[in-house]
Amino acid sequence: MGKAMVSRTLSVHKEHEFLLKLETAGLNDDLAQRVIDSKGNDLATKVVRLIQNGGFEATTSQKRAREIMGKNFFGIEEAIKHFGVNPTRQQLAALSEIPFSEAVLEESKNSHVLVAVFPLSIFEIGGKVKYDLFYSHENAWYNRDAFAKKRGEVAWQLVRKIPIDNSTSKNWNEQQLLLGQDEEVPNANVMVYTIIGHFLATGERLFEHIYVRTSSVDSVGYRVSVGLFDSDGLLIGDYWGDDLNVILGVSSARKF
Repeated sequence: MGKAMVSRTLSVHKEHEFLLKLETAGLNDDLAQRVIDSKGNDLATKVVRLIQNGGFEATTSQKRAREIMGKNFFGIEEAIKHFGVNPTRQQLAALSEIPFSEAVLEESKNSHVLVAVFPLSIFEIGGKVKYDLFYSHENAWYNRDAFAKKRGEVAWQLVRKIPIDNSTSKNWNEQQLLLGQDEEVPNANVMVYTIIGHFLATGERLFEHIYVRTSSVDSVGYRVSVGLFDSDGLLIGDYWGDDLNVILGVSSARKF
């Protein structure tokens, strides 16, 4: 029997151009043979992944954090893949070192998600993913509000996967008293970025049956909450303001 035909995705012209670029960059017979001989097509796979990531290569700090956090890691590669970000050199430099110690990561690896947050607004995130991940996103009330258009800054965030313990049925001021010295309440942008990104990367729905408050307020001054991320999509609301509710806890992230 003859060799099975490989399905071709590139035209002959595109293949020729691609090889010329590689040869200009230093590809020779010896290097090409290493790719051909690599076990399990490993080298070719790494080259393709590097291209997909826009040339990004993880630092030692980032690799170690990924090892510790496991599935609870949404890094630069995930942001490129799921949110279509195109990191600048300045952004990559800002994210090059993880601001949390290995001890903190070990302590948080099951309870938190370590997230490389890029400056995407809630409105922009909604435009990059399937609409059914948000409840009525196209006509949502918050699309006209300033907090949903705020982009924030590039940074690593260590976001808690569940509300602060015993934070439901308490108002905003009472919830603040439950925060530890190393904790703070993230804004709505960070929470939406984390919830949607983590779902796209792992299929796990955070806050599926509960709301959590954020530090954001809408244009009227009502506290913004997010949650009930079931098959109908993520809900973003200001229903209770600073008042209490039995299904309303408070979100948390570790301070740097």
